[in-house]
Amino acid sequence: MFRLNRKPKKGLIGVDISSTSVKVLALSVSNGRYEVIAYAVEPLPEGAAVEKNIVNPEVVSEAIERAIAECNPITDEVAFAIPTASVISKVIEMDQDMNDDEREVQIRLDAEQYIPFPLDEVSLDFEVVSIVPHKQNKVNVLLVATRTENVEVRNEALIYAGLTPKVADVESLAIERAFSVFSNTLPIAAKIIALFDIGHSIMTLSILDEGKIVYTREQSFGGKQLTQDIQKRYGLSYAEAERVKKDNSLPEDYEHEVLHPFMDALAQQAKRSLQLFYSASEYDGIDHILLAGGTANLESLPKLLQNSLGYRVTIADPFLQMTFAQNVNIKKIKQDAPALMVACGAALRSFD
Repeated sequence: MFRLNRKPKKGLIGVDISSTSVKVLALSVSNGRYEVIAYAVEPLPEGAAVEKNIVNPEVVSEAIERAIAECNPITDEVAFAIPTASVISKVIEMDQDMNDDEREVQIRLDAEQYIPFPLDEVSLDFEVVSIVPHKQNKVNVLLVATRTENVEVRNEALIYAGLTPKVADVESLAIERAFSVFSNTLPIAAKIIALFDIGHSIMTLSILDEGKIVYTREQSFGGKQLTQDIQKRYGLSYAEAERVKKDNSLPEDYEHEVLHPFMDALAQQAKRSLQLFYSASEYDGIDHILLAGGTANLESLPKLLQNSLGYRVTIADPFLQMTFAQNVNIKKIKQDAPALMVACGAALRSFD
């Protein structure tokens, strides 16, 4: 079984392996506040991971090693996250007086009802989350399961990098945890939040109601589209297009000819995602939009989305109320903050 709730003996490094980079983050508590004590982002070569699935564990492991060497955390124990799309989550009712061993036996006996894979190919865990209203002696239990290969391929990459995997989390739960440490900076009336995580090739809409994710939907759209648009417009290789995008060393017509059309397309994708959410749920509105992911920091994107969608839009920054150790590059981590939600949520497992 992989563990949602195992308490570490010492602090954990949060590791997020995405399609384009490895992100490493470690936290401590100082004077009642979280403090970032280690942080690094190491790019991955094209194809090492595709849509968050590790294709080349050896190359990913080498990137993790470089990130660890750069930030030099004080522990080698790790919490990492499984992509939400690779995880089955269900809330099931169980008897309140059962202990964890009894729950596990019952879940495995009933597994075919919940998990569409052979049980010997699955890693699973569970957690009691609430009492069932109006039902005596019944509790809601969150069951999460994934193919064991999704856990093992990450374990392999981490172990080869000299680290000790301790906790396998789920990206959506890590995001909830990261959101919790800065949610009080949002307007008081903002109870229903739409979080758009704009990654390399996937844009994920997560709806948080009172801090809990109640809806998630992925679609194929992300920063890769902008790179391809630059590549096509200026006759560059993909690698060259990525470099000039990051360096911001593009011709004068870039904003008008490439960037603005891309952001318009992103706004249309976001609007469609919200419409699909409304049609698939009982919700008919949201209170606030947060932008996360590596594409979130595009200049003027929040304003464009705000005008297009009609909701206030801000950038997600889990470090808003944190302090930073002297060795942490504050300017860089603030720039990377929207893309560090999962790594931060994983690192916060140190304090469960």
